[in-house]
Amino acid sequence: MGLAVAAALVVMPSGPAPLSSAAAAADRVPPQRAASAAASSYPLFGRKADGHLYDYEPDRTGGLRAGVDLGGGYGEATALVQADISDGGAGNDLYLRMENTLYYTAERGGETKVIGGGWDIYTLLICAGNLGGSAEPDLVGRDKEGALWLYQGRPDGTLAGRIRIGSGGWNAMTGIAGRGDYTGDGKADLLARDTKGILYIYPGTGNAAADVALGSRVTVGTGWNAYDALVSAGDTDGDGKADLIARDPAGALWLFEGTGESNAPFAARVKIGTGGWGAYNVLF
Repeated sequence: MGLAVAAALVVMPSGPAPLSSAAAAADRVPPQRAASAAASSYPLFGRKADGHLYDYEPDRTGGLRAGVDLGGGYGEATALVQADISDGGAGNDLYLRMENTLYYTAERGGETKVIGGGWDIYTLLICAGNLGGSAEPDLVGRDKEGALWLYQGRPDGTLAGRIRIGSGGWNAMTGIAGRGDYTGDGKADLLARDTKGILYIYPGTGNAAADVALGSRVTVGTGWNAYDALVSAGDTDGDGKADLIARDPAGALWLFEGTGESNAPFAARVKIGTGGWGAYNVLF
């Protein structure tokens, strides 16, 4: 299962169309990066088999607004990662991997740049929010050996050198998501599901040093293999706490509202999409 992220203007031969079209901008809710310990809110993006990318903005009450087609050309991307960097965190920006090259494109300002090559060593790329304690959101990659690596973000979308935050065993996880504080301590955490369907929180420490960025894991519960996609879109319901979105194999979408309590981090699920979400081969 791919868990990744998205947003705007990639200028490459046969590349994606610009995301910041007039139609998309008309329905866009300005991203709301939290100024304090309150959780930030992000849109949910989905890619269909035809390569088109769709934007579903949160309605801030727990649901999603009607989707907006942001354009095609994303079918060949092997990773899509959304990050709020440009315009002081107001932009929904995109890291996109094509073959072994990672690109960054800013929604606000239209700047596109090559981050570098060699990114095909990772089987998964996600945005983890501010996991390392800097001002900008970070990227996390899982390599083929099962180690986890942190790349701290910079204001221009480039990335600092990688730091190992998990020495091994992460290949046992069938889903990894981030972009939220799920323990209520004001620090970004990771969520991970193992092959048995057990969901864990790995609390962030805010310390971007080798093998200490994540604390001891906390068990959330069992039965999470009932979902084929897990996505963190921040505070979807507008209560200041990070939530989790899950899709089941029937194509329904569910919201797990965050509580901010590590011993019971989510309220009972609420259906926010009755069907059709199976049309997306990536949700992020």
